[in-house]
Amino acid sequence: MSTARAGRRPWTDLRFFIGLVLIILSVAGVWVIVGAAKQTSPVLQAARTIVPGEPLTSADVRVVDVVLGTAAAGYLTPATLAPGLIATRTITEGELVPSTAAADADEGRTTSVVVRSTVPVPASVAPGAVVELWAADPVAEGKGFGEPRVLLSEATVASVDRDDGPLSAKATTLEIVVNRSRVGEVLAALTGGSSLSVVPVGARS
Repeated sequence: MSTARAGRRPWTDLRFFIGLVLIILSVAGVWVIVGAAKQTSPVLQAARTIVPGEPLTSADVRVVDVVLGTAAAGYLTPATLAPGLIATRTITEGELVPSTAAADADEGRTTSVVVRSTVPVPASVAPGAVVELWAADPVAEGKGFGEPRVLLSEATVASVDRDDGPLSAKATTLEIVVNRSRVGEVLAALTGGSSLSVVPVGARS
């Protein structure tokens, strides 16, 4: 009995084959995981800051290859960048463009208006910044304006035009993105001669 066991070759033992198969499967699994980790997907990245309501075109984005795995389905790709898409929120420069940040133009709920701020606008206010719009209505009799009030508690800056010269700080024109439901109020303030002021969100004391 002892002599027969001692002379048995290891590759005739079933346990040897089971162990060998497990080793092969383990090595193959590691290679699959490593290979999947190296797979990249082409997605779109904002080439500049894009504000709500702006069209999403090939000129505004660039294609980058990134490792996202299953999360890649949540971002726009060259194949899904269809004509007529607009941004539904601010997409900062260098940000990967999420599918949720784009919609058809027909679904857009924002538009832009141009206002001139009567108070200095900080240099930090740039496209993509969120600001408040304050309005002071003209006094019915006499000169001057009434108490300022918040006309819009949140608006996104689309563009900033600062005039050159010694009074440039008081001559800043901004294009701001507002909800369509509030456009009437802004236009009424503009046509009514109200004094409008743009203030960065969080700038109040």
